[in-house]
Amino acid sequence: MDETIDQALIKKEMLYPGSKYIPLTSGTRVKFHYQTRRCDKDKTLLDDSKRTNKPMELVLGKKFKLEVWEVIVQKMALNEVAKFTVDKSLVLQYPFVAKTIRDACKPPEERRTHMCGMTLQNEGIGYDDLNDLLKRPCDLEFTIELISIELPTDYQKESWQMDDNEKLKRIQELKDQGNEHYKNREFQKAEDSYSYAIGIIEQLMLKEKPDDVEWNELAEIKIPLLLNYTQCKLIAKDYYPVINYCTEVLKYDPNNVKAYYRRAKAHAGVWMEKEAERDFIKCVELDSKLNSAVAKEMSEFKKLLHEKQREEKKNFKGLF
Repeated sequence: MDETIDQALIKKEMLYPGSKYIPLTSGTRVKFHYQTRRCDKDKTLLDDSKRTNKPMELVLGKKFKLEVWEVIVQKMALNEVAKFTVDKSLVLQYPFVAKTIRDACKPPEERRTHMCGMTLQNEGIGYDDLNDLLKRPCDLEFTIELISIELPTDYQKESWQMDDNEKLKRIQELKDQGNEHYKNREFQKAEDSYSYAIGIIEQLMLKEKPDDVEWNELAEIKIPLLLNYTQCKLIAKDYYPVINYCTEVLKYDPNNVKAYYRRAKAHAGVWMEKEAERDFIKCVELDSKLNSAVAKEMSEFKKLLHEKQREEKKNFKGLF
């Protein structure tokens, strides 16, 4: 934003001095409480973050829709409280930002996410005061309390803040964390780490063309993460994700024995007899050393399946 326009269109009044001034660089994460009022004769209140006890969190330099908030916080010291009167030309996006924040405080089923041009024209954005602000823009007054400043080196970035190299580094860190949690039998923590890493690598794969060299390289990184994740899910007896993710591994690596073995156990876990047998047999075809382990698994599965069928037959007879 042009600094000359900034000075002319934003007026500051300090209400409470801060503890110290920290120069804010791109990537700095700040948290602040805010109160928004219209600059009318009644100083009409629009929003107050303290009512929901949810301060605003902002990462500088990430093209936030309400750019003026980035300018404002850079004029403040940590723990300072100040009032800013902002020209209407700088807050035209406020109704949309406020709608997003308000919706986030609602249960998911009450949120209205679809907002096409026709809906906006006919129904507005779902809040009468914001609809009025859209129709009759005016200067706004923000009372800001800057409660937290974290420089880029002080916190763990979210994946959307990272470049590709940072994402690859983070994936390896998450994999290592997951392995350590698994060794310590902290299976849920391990699962969470692997899941987060899978999410990041899927972001990277979306940017590449399937089966190109870069895409295949990312798939190779993804395979062990998927397998580790499925092992955690097997332990939790959550079988359907195991089936889905092992099937995905086999798309990348059609002869992956671990994927067949874990999918076989998951099929057995949901009583899918033919599918379990087919996968167990494939394991032995790929690695004869597994013959003994597979025979034991299949024998145990047949025994459990027989007991289940006998119990179901007994219960069925009791209905007549």
